[in-house]
Amino acid sequence: MSKTAVVYHSGYGHTQRVAQAVAEGAQAHLIAISPEGELSKSDWEVLEQAQGIIFGSPTYMGMASWQFKKVADATSKYWMSGAWKNKVAGGFTISSNLSGDKLSTLQYFMTLSMQLGMVWVGQAEGNDGHLNRLGSSSGAMAQVGPTSPAADIPDGDLDTARAYGKRVAEITQRLHG
Repeated sequence: MSKTAVVYHSGYGHTQRVAQAVAEGAQAHLIAISPEGELSKSDWEVLEQAQGIIFGSPTYMGMASWQFKKVADATSKYWMSGAWKNKVAGGFTISSNLSGDKLSTLQYFMTLSMQLGMVWVGQAEGNDGHLNRLGSSSGAMAQVGPTSPAADIPDGDLDTARAYGKRVAEITQRLHG
């Protein structure tokens, strides 16, 4: 498989569980953003070397978490140098409500990716009642109730995350061999 990385922030463990499924599907390196919105130097090096990067964050108040946005702001050096141009990009999110405005988080990831010159990969799974039950074409979405633990994330959402990770990795492999 290609060199793919999953970089994500998780506040309560829900996004981490989805990130693990995405990384499993992509056979990707998993990078967690700290509670302070930081990445280590070695994490940045992994992202620099990756041919594909999948972004993940919970959707809080209709947007990615501030911790994720802090890391996104730090990518401006890659925008300035063009270093991430033509890398493959994808994204996923989770919220406690069926809508939860998850689309705005995925659109934020798309905009970030486009600004960095990356190539965005959408979701290919149709809604069959199990896979892609939330009907997203933009990336992977998951949902679990506001008081539910991460263990309650529906299997279909995790299977969708795995399938999406695999798709991003396959397209990364096609483009970067």
